[in-house]
Amino acid sequence: MTRTLENRHPEARAAAGRAAREAAPLKTHAAWSAADDRVDPIALLTAEEEDRVPELLPIRHARMAASALAFLRGSAGVMAADLAAAPHSGLITQLCGDAHMFNFGVYASPERRLVFDLNDFDETAPGPFEWDVKRLVTSIALAGRANGFRRRDRAGAVRFAARRYREAMAEFAAMRELDLWYARADVEELRTQFGDQLGKSRLARLTKAGAKARTRTSLQAYRKLTTVIDGERRIVADPPLLVPVQDLIPDLARKQLESQIRGLLDGFRDSLAEDRRRLFDAFEFVDLARKVVGVGSVGTRCWIVLLTGRDDEDPLLLQVKEAGRSVLSSSGDDGVPEGRRVVEGQRLMQAASDIFLGWHRISGFDGKTRDFYVRQLRDWKGGAVVEEMDPTGMRVYGGLCAWTLARAHARCGDRIAIAAYLGSSDKFDEALVSYAELYADQAERDHAAFAEAVEEGRLSSQPGI
Repeated sequence: MTRTLENRHPEARAAAGRAAREAAPLKTHAAWSAADDRVDPIALLTAEEEDRVPELLPIRHARMAASALAFLRGSAGVMAADLAAAPHSGLITQLCGDAHMFNFGVYASPERRLVFDLNDFDETAPGPFEWDVKRLVTSIALAGRANGFRRRDRAGAVRFAARRYREAMAEFAAMRELDLWYARADVEELRTQFGDQLGKSRLARLTKAGAKARTRTSLQAYRKLTTVIDGERRIVADPPLLVPVQDLIPDLARKQLESQIRGLLDGFRDSLAEDRRRLFDAFEFVDLARKVVGVGSVGTRCWIVLLTGRDDEDPLLLQVKEAGRSVLSSSGDDGVPEGRRVVEGQRLMQAASDIFLGWHRISGFDGKTRDFYVRQLRDWKGGAVVEEMDPTGMRVYGGLCAWTLARAHARCGDRIAIAAYLGSSDKFDEALVSYAELYADQAERDHAAFAEAVEEGRLSSQPGI
């Protein structure tokens, strides 16, 4: 969007942010109550499954029924509908759309530095900035409950995250454009930023986690996930989570599917920059397998593609994942391929993205047009073990997630207006403490209804996977 000279001025942008409080005062973010005409969450979730792989849905149901926190992770559409029904700031930025604590983590930048950032963009779309923040703090509240924290400790973690977001946005609002664009959470810099709060033992765990992430490479995955069968390199079966294409469908259909995936990769290549196309051209297709990923994503079509470069010890493993319509989308098809939506949103919000991040739209699967996006399967990827955090650890980690989210929002939206809307008081922070607990209560009620449907057999379930 091109701004006029008048509304580009920082003072005008700040005034617009303050004016937004008239429609949505900061205290309104404290409230949550289910409307009488609220859509039934189970009906909404089952509607999402209509075009998914049927035999994988019992895995999705079992994973979501495991806990209220797991249910929240798998039900981004439910929370999106609830957020859309409530008053909002009207300050639009690019959203992650599913900004819970588990969708942050570390990975390798193209410069081979270990960075911390958002790492899931299936639901990315424009929307009011606070929707992402509310999903983040709700996940903190539910994770705190799961870990047995007292309400005071949960409130402290949520309050710190909200304050960290607000103060970070103020810092980003004062930055020059290029300085903001280069801002990132390098893991080495985290030691300086959070060292005093982490303490020696948590700093040691951070160092250990970073070292472990650096071992998660294509070569490591290659050695773990593949073997030589009859003289040919093949992906090892681990059904139902990982099923090689030759075990999935008969020979003729397998050849057709492999041909379609090869065509998808040819098209995906066009979405890369020229230098990365040259690099991709050095690899050749070897094998293909279907993979089950995530919680809410289970049932979407996802493939692992094995390629090799100069020899058998030069592998590249790509994840090719179906991109459906974002839960934040309120209208029909706008003509933009969903894979492109995911990739462009990710490139906007991440400080550094996978060199093989790309997309393509194809026809032929079940006679339908489908969108996919592609990225490396593993490239120094790792995440925090939220279940093992104590109150201090969760407070610090939640603050890091909030800083990262603010940086992503500041790159894509009007950071000056958002910072002015939030202001310098703790009104927003305290409002989100209230909201997080109220919506965590709602998530627990929704989870209980979902678990009951599973228990009664109204929803199929395959636990333990």
